[in-house]
Amino acid sequence: MRPRQGFGFCVSLGRCSPRPVRRALAEHKEINITEPRINERIRVPEVRLIGPVGEQVGVVTLEVAQRLAREADLDLVEVAPEAKPPVVKIMDYGKFKYEAAQKAKEARRNQVQTVLKEVRFRLKIDVHDYETKLKHAITFLKGGDKVKAMIQFRGREQSRPEAGVRLLQKFAEAVAEYGSVEHSPTVDGRNMTMVIAPMKNKSEAKAEAATATTAPAESEKE
Repeated sequence: MRPRQGFGFCVSLGRCSPRPVRRALAEHKEINITEPRINERIRVPEVRLIGPVGEQVGVVTLEVAQRLAREADLDLVEVAPEAKPPVVKIMDYGKFKYEAAQKAKEARRNQVQTVLKEVRFRLKIDVHDYETKLKHAITFLKGGDKVKAMIQFRGREQSRPEAGVRLLQKFAEAVAEYGSVEHSPTVDGRNMTMVIAPMKNKSEAKAEAATATTAPAESEKE
């Protein structure tokens, strides 16, 4: 049985299919971009050195920078490879990676997504029902969510799309303080829909709500 040929061997002979070659090169390139060079992997004659507490040491030879990093029992990390000369920093690279991963994890945990809420109308909706739907929509918009307003036509009501447009326009004007029209009224079968986007995103609305909750408690303490 013939030994399996390695990637470099088949590239040199031009026997690899283009797709695996491109994929392997892309992965190799991505690794180089995401992982900075550290310690002995840095191979330039001179570097601009930043000390472990952020002090600007200046331009020194690579040997001097590596020696200072070893004396501090830390790593030498290339932070700006495109600079002339490249900028390196003395740091605990393992700790740096851990803290960066924790910050990314926390950011994902705190990230809030905008939700598309839906309110449905009938063309001949009564005043009380309309006001209830309107209050719900305002609550959704104040919370940072989008609102999809939908009119459901019955029977011959489909021949009166202009009446549906007027109702949705009235609705859009009523919530204008809290949101603006993102998608104008469109007909989809027996339904007519319109999307209202909130004035504030989800994060801003959440922060504002938290501030409003803590403000009365602080006033009582005073």
